[in-house]
Amino acid sequence: MIDPTIGILVVIIVLAGLALVAGRLRTRPKALSLDYFQGKWTEAQGYCKDKTTWPLAVINADKLLDEALKRRHVKGKTMGERMVSAQRELSDNDGAWFAHKLRNRLVHEADVKLKEADVKKALLGIRQAIRDLGANIK
Repeated sequence: MIDPTIGILVVIIVLAGLALVAGRLRTRPKALSLDYFQGKWTEAQGYCKDKTTWPLAVINADKLLDEALKRRHVKGKTMGERMVSAQRELSDNDGAWFAHKLRNRLVHEADVKLKEADVKKALLGIRQAIRDLGANIK
């Protein structure tokens, strides 16, 4: 028969090991590289100066959001899956989705007419999502 003290020690060690593994699985980087993301964000904003390059502003900002999701190790094979996984972390989830859907229209449909208000809404949604993920861009 096994000594009860040894049995209790084994249970404690197993539980401690499980807690350690679970904690590591949930841990995400606390911050993203502000310099890198600020530089890329400024670059995307530069496309807002001319109406003809507004689509590039939305597309590049969307790419930057996807990069932030990947660097935070958000689960998902596609950006859409990653956005679903991160939805509880995003304070303006609807804004981020508006931007991503607009990006998809720009890439997959011909002759999409952009309104200034839609470009602004998309960029604000993406900026907030990137901030929520840890890069406090301006």
